[in-house]
Amino acid sequence: MSLVKMRELLEKADKGDYGVGAFSIANMEMIIGAVRAAEELNYPLILQIAEVRLKHSPLDLISPVMIEAAKTAKVPVAVHLDHGVNIETIKQALEVGFTSVMFDGSHLPLDENIKKTKEVIELAKKYGATVEAEIGRVGGSEDGSEDIAVLATSVEDAERFYKETKVDALALAIGNAHGVYKEEPILQFQRLKEIDDAIEIPLVLHGGSGIKPEEFKKCIKYGIKKINVATATFNNVVKRVDELMKNSDSVDYFTYHNKVIEATYENVKNHMNIFKSYE
Repeated sequence: MSLVKMRELLEKADKGDYGVGAFSIANMEMIIGAVRAAEELNYPLILQIAEVRLKHSPLDLISPVMIEAAKTAKVPVAVHLDHGVNIETIKQALEVGFTSVMFDGSHLPLDENIKKTKEVIELAKKYGATVEAEIGRVGGSEDGSEDIAVLATSVEDAERFYKETKVDALALAIGNAHGVYKEEPILQFQRLKEIDDAIEIPLVLHGGSGIKPEEFKKCIKYGIKKINVATATFNNVVKRVDELMKNSDSVDYFTYHNKVIEATYENVKNHMNIFKSYE
């Protein structure tokens, strides 16, 4: 099992009609909890961290833990840089051993997004790594600092983007948003189906926190094979730690440590059970 390329996980998911969860982490405890859930369910896992989060968890410190956890796991695990913006950061992630990187050029004009994505693909080829890209604009921002409006991905743009880049996986905007949804999301399933029919690669859903189980399953049915979950895990950690502090007269560090692992495990396991099948 151990460390694998994300491309392998998504190709198998595409054939098996299931989704693979890509869970954002911030520390060793969250990595332990995510791997524990995956091993218990005997299910593949994508461990990821977004570039914007590296100011809290520096890549040179967090990456060895992520990679070693993947190598020793009893299930296949890919290690992914999410929302890479700077080529220097993407190159650093590849050099330290990440098996997948995302270049997020969704804020760029389509021509420039295609050009820069192709540059990242050429770079990643040297490392045998998978590349994810994004077109359209997923709502919100990865760190919750901006209230970005959704710009739905068009079928025509998706076709052109894939034809010109041959990227491994493509993230779409279909009404999904990063962070906490301010109102119930209305996902454009017909648009998703049309894009899935038009291009041959696994599709990616960002903003998985707050989407209903039946909506996840419908997304998987219509081509989504990688599903990003970040906020739901972080929020569950905060909730469980807060409960621990309120319900205890005193808490030592290692009790707190175990609670972070448990909270991460709980959320990852819950989502994996949803992603396992769309039936």
